[in-house]
Amino acid sequence: MNRDLVANLIRHWREDPGASYRTWFLWEERIKNFRSIRRGLQAVVDEIRADTFGNAYRGSSLETVVHSVAEQRQVFKGADHAFLWKPKLRIPDIYEDRANQVAFGRFLDACLCCNAEAQVLAAVHALDQARIKGLGPAAANLLYFLHPTWVPPFNTAIVKGYNALTGAKVKLGRWDEYLAMRRGIVELNETHRALLSNDFGAAAGFLFDVGSGRYPLPDLDADGALARWREDLDRVRAEAAATASRSVQAGREADHTHTEVQGWLRDLGLALGYDVWIASNDGNRPYGSGRLSDGCLDRLPASLAAKGSTETVRLIDVLWIGKGTADVAAAFEVEHTTSIYSGIVRMLDLALGVEGATARNFFLVAPDDREGDVRAQFARPAFSRVAELDLRYLPYSELRGHREAIARFGSGLKGVLAIAKPISRGA
Repeated sequence: MNRDLVANLIRHWREDPGASYRTWFLWEERIKNFRSIRRGLQAVVDEIRADTFGNAYRGSSLETVVHSVAEQRQVFKGADHAFLWKPKLRIPDIYEDRANQVAFGRFLDACLCCNAEAQVLAAVHALDQARIKGLGPAAANLLYFLHPTWVPPFNTAIVKGYNALTGAKVKLGRWDEYLAMRRGIVELNETHRALLSNDFGAAAGFLFDVGSGRYPLPDLDADGALARWREDLDRVRAEAAATASRSVQAGREADHTHTEVQGWLRDLGLALGYDVWIASNDGNRPYGSGRLSDGCLDRLPASLAAKGSTETVRLIDVLWIGKGTADVAAAFEVEHTTSIYSGIVRMLDLALGVEGATARNFFLVAPDDREGDVRAQFARPAFSRVAELDLRYLPYSELRGHREAIARFGSGLKGVLAIAKPISRGA
C-alpha cells in the first residue's frame, strides 16, 4: 500500500476506541509493568546462573514473568504459549537441557545489560546460532519490555498484518524472518512517526489489528475496491465512535473503579493524618470535583526520590507517609483486573531497595473474588522474598464498608489492619 493509504488507515486506527491504540497502547497500567517484568527477567537470569532454575516451567520464575507479559491485553494475549513445556515435542528445550538453558540465560542477561541497539541484535544472533529447539522469535516479547524502542513484539497476528500491509512473506518461527520484519517495522515507524511512536508497541499494535482482521485491506486489482475500502473504513470509524465495544467499556469501568478505590485510600490516609502520594501516572485522573492527587504530595521525600528504585516507587498506587518524614507507613497496590505480580514487585522494590527510610505494612487491595489470585501469586517460588514483607490482602468490600468509620474514629493503621487479611504460606 502507498504511503497516503497507510497513513489514512493509521488515523482510523488511532481514532477507533476499540482498537489496540486506545485500549492497550494508551492504557496507563501498561507502563507500570515494564520495570516489574525487567526485574522478573533478572530473577530468571540469576537462577539460571546459580543452577537453581530447575527443569520445569510450572512454578518457575520464568512462568511468573511470562504470565505477567501475557496479561498485557490484546497484543500479548497468549504470549505464554511459546514457553509452555510441551513434553511430547520436548520444546522449548530450555528446561531439561542445561546447555540450552545457559544459552537462554546468557541471551537475557546480555539484553538486560546492553545499552545499544547493536548489542541487542548481537544477542539475538547468538541465541539463533544456539539452535535451541522450540525457542523462536516469541522471545522477542520479553525483549520488548526491556527495549521498547528497539524491539517490536511478535505474534501470529502481527506477522499477518505485516505481510498484508507490505506484501512480504514473513514466516513464523525463525529469527532471521523476525529480524527482516523488524527492519520493515523500523521503516514503517520512521515513515509514520508522527502517527505512531518511538515505542514500537504502537506499530506492533497497528499491525496486530490489521492481522486480526479488524481492518481488511483493499484488493487493489479489483475495480472500485479502493473506494469501497475507504467507505468501509469510514463506516467502521462512525460505528466505533457511536458505540464502544463491550471490552472497551469493561476496561473503562475497570479504570474508573481503580481510580475510585485510590480515592478512598487517599481520603482515608489524609483523614488519619498522613501525607499521601498518588502514583505519578494517576494523579491527573479526574476524581470527585477535582483531580485524584488533590491534597497529596507533589513529589516524593528526598530520601525516597534519591534511590535507584525511584521510578518503581513513584508508580505504587497509594503511599501513606508520616508527616514531614520519609517513613512509609503503608503502601497500597490496587489490583482490579491487572497483574498482581507487578504490584508485588513494586512493593518489593520499596521494601528492599530504599535505604535510610522505613517501609512497612503492604496491602494488595483487590475485589473480593480475587483473593485466590492474590494467594496463588504469593505462593510462587519466585516470590520467596515476599515473606519478608508484612503483606496483607484488603478486599474492596471491607474498605468500602469501614473506611468512613475508620476515618472518623480511627487512629494510625489500627483500623485498616483490622479489616485486612494476612498473607503467608500457611495462612
